[in-house]
Amino acid sequence: MPVTVRACGAAQTVTGLSLLFETGRARFLVDCGMFQGPKTLKALNWEPFPYDPREIDAVLLTHAHIDHSGLLPKLVKQGFRGLIHATAPTVDLCSVMLPDSGHVQEMEVENLNRRSRRRGHGMVEPIYTAADAANAVRSFRAVPMDRWLDFAELPGVRARWWNAGHMLGSASIELEFAERDGPPVRVLVSGDLGPDCAVFYRDPEGPQGVDHVFLESTYGDEDKPCVSHAERRDRLERIVKDAVRPDGALLIPAFAVERTQEICWDLVTLMQAGRIPQAPVFVDSPLAIRATEAFLDNIGALEEGDSVRRALRSPLLHPTETGAQSRAIAAVEGFHIIVAGSGMCDAGRIRHHLKQWLWSPEATVLLTGYQAEGTLGRLLLDGRKEVRIQGESIRVAATIRQIRDYSGHADAPELANWLKARGPVTGGVFLVHGEPPAMEALATRVAADRTVRTGQVLMPTLDERFLLPKGGAPVRQEAPRRRTDPAAAGRLDWHNERAALLLAVEDAIDRAPDATAREMLMGALRAALDKHRWR
Repeated sequence: MPVTVRACGAAQTVTGLSLLFETGRARFLVDCGMFQGPKTLKALNWEPFPYDPREIDAVLLTHAHIDHSGLLPKLVKQGFRGLIHATAPTVDLCSVMLPDSGHVQEMEVENLNRRSRRRGHGMVEPIYTAADAANAVRSFRAVPMDRWLDFAELPGVRARWWNAGHMLGSASIELEFAERDGPPVRVLVSGDLGPDCAVFYRDPEGPQGVDHVFLESTYGDEDKPCVSHAERRDRLERIVKDAVRPDGALLIPAFAVERTQEICWDLVTLMQAGRIPQAPVFVDSPLAIRATEAFLDNIGALEEGDSVRRALRSPLLHPTETGAQSRAIAAVEGFHIIVAGSGMCDAGRIRHHLKQWLWSPEATVLLTGYQAEGTLGRLLLDGRKEVRIQGESIRVAATIRQIRDYSGHADAPELANWLKARGPVTGGVFLVHGEPPAMEALATRVAADRTVRTGQVLMPTLDERFLLPKGGAPVRQEAPRRRTDPAAAGRLDWHNERAALLLAVEDAIDRAPDATAREMLMGALRAALDKHRWR
């Protein structure tokens, strides 16, 4: 029975992982993630799926992060009636993360429509609402780790979840597709793999001797030295001490699940040990607050569970649930720390804190996670001296720092070693969930290691479809209509260029020596616009 797969997301970009597997008797997804990053890429979230959701039999989910689970409510809203199978911690986390995602979209669309009305533009609808997400959560079913499972809705297919070491409940998924004659086709989807030196979890695991592997490649071009937990706290201590100003603030954009809890654990522990000054730590993320409860409900899965529980219950942490509480932080006097979403600064409450503080040399912004190209976090990391937030231009005078030790992703040597341990891989290795430079570097590495041959490594583009034979190389099928140009999907787009142009225009006008020079400059700009005006 032929097995095919279509790369419906995270194809030559980091977010939106979704793989559509089809046989003659079953049609299912592994993950159904939301696209994040530049607006061109995020626009894919509004486009129709490249399949009919009503014809999908089931979803198998690797973990709860929104770039893997975030379009599940849209899938259900548009007619999917099957079950979503995931580990128990993933079910718990998705039950708070997906409704929060719906709420964020409602708020962002409301703000966008408010601006659009003023400009006379058309209105838009959210991809889904909090209520849609709550409805989708009803389709989740918990599965155990390390056990083969058969599904009534997927005849001829069985699956097994393996620890991926990336976050609470994260897993790689092993698939077997029954063949009429001979052994089954064996496929392994890595999901996101954690680093070898993760604080909370044991190293990623998996089977041996598979036909085809789908391997994440987020840090496929990096060799990050393994940092112990003690060293990580030492680095955080130095950054906090450098950031302390009598009237300043330390802003930490952080992903709401796992990253926020780890950072708060370390901050509280350092304060209680007297290694950094005690200061209020505002956890300004309703999602992080609710996710912390789910996190504590599963504390037995963590190697440092008791210490984490004590820190996350500390009075040094100040959770802010409501919008009014969040806005009130602006009136706080004295040095304080704000931990808020999102981790790449492309949404959430961190943006209004950045608007308040980016212009101030008294502020420090500490980036703690991967910053996708085109996001505000990436622009700050790349040293932009002026940025636009919600249509407002802001000069960057704050100190921008980065700490990479909280990463939940394996680096290139760890990815290559994990793949080698899964061998022999007789078919194809599909690199997904990475930008092209990272994928190309990882492909070169695994070929040099002789883990696989160069011809075995594929880097699918968005919506490409492949036949997955037993023990042989994947075969590209006729390409379907692509939803967008895959070469541009995750790169800096015209929205980024427009923001840069507007900043340059404002800067040029501000720097003009006198009123006459300003009038001449603005006149030249108006003439250029009139010349190229499309009607």
